[in-house]
Amino acid sequence: MSLSSYEIFKTVVDQNSFQSAAEILHLTPSAISHSISSLEKELGFPLFIRNKTGIQLTGYGENLLPHIQTVLNSEEHLKQEISLLNGLEKGTIKLGTFNSVCTNWIPHIVSSFQELYPSITIELYQGNYNDVSGWIRNGLVDIGFLSTSSADHLQIMPLYKDPLVCVVPKSFRPKNKDYITIDDIRGQHFVYQREGCDADINNFFQKYKLNALSTCHVVDDQSTIAMVESGFGICIMPELVMKNQTHNVDVYRVEPREYRIIGITTLNKMFMAPAVKKMFDHIIRTYKNI
Repeated sequence: MSLSSYEIFKTVVDQNSFQSAAEILHLTPSAISHSISSLEKELGFPLFIRNKTGIQLTGYGENLLPHIQTVLNSEEHLKQEISLLNGLEKGTIKLGTFNSVCTNWIPHIVSSFQELYPSITIELYQGNYNDVSGWIRNGLVDIGFLSTSSADHLQIMPLYKDPLVCVVPKSFRPKNKDYITIDDIRGQHFVYQREGCDADINNFFQKYKLNALSTCHVVDDQSTIAMVESGFGICIMPELVMKNQTHNVDVYRVEPREYRIIGITTLNKMFMAPAVKKMFDHIIRTYKNI
């Protein structure tokens, strides 16, 4: 087994296609197929199920994937250490993020970092909290943005206290013109994101024993706000989500005040590759005072 075969396997998994993997790696599809077949023969079990609709990882392949990712990450770490010894600033950093951080923070983080380190490549993976947590655990990303409520056993460096707000249709009239209380929203119909999409909002509902009366169960912030605008109900959102929104809705602060805490995490802070450590420190310097 060689690093090149591992890289081919990982690229096929990422692209879910032998043809696309071949294009990315500048190889022929037959070379990709031969490499995978040789790897399967050496391992003694199949890695992919091949059929007319495409390819799918076998159970063996799924179990092997995190270990191959670890080997590839170690290889990248070694390359970065060698570049550091040679006085070069090179490497690849993989960031995992959820929607509101992706739209509001990532453009500035990437542009400001690349001004300092133009030879370091940054790859971005966007998903929900569960996605980012999983990517950190299996080594797919080096640094992940999470809320403290979704970090589970991962160590997280807190960065930002993000207030929760209430988003309502224009026709909604709270008792107070400046804020909404828990009693104002109790019994209201909500546009509610499915469980696993937003741990902070789920915790808010549980804390105040709110029943999510809803006919909408969506999976992303934009759909949630659009449904509120259309009159399907109200919603609770982190304030960062509502920045630069153009939907025709009203936004009120919630009393008593509640927050989500946004931070960054990595699988093992003591063993970050040099480029990853620079990005980790750069993010902290940029956002620790917000």
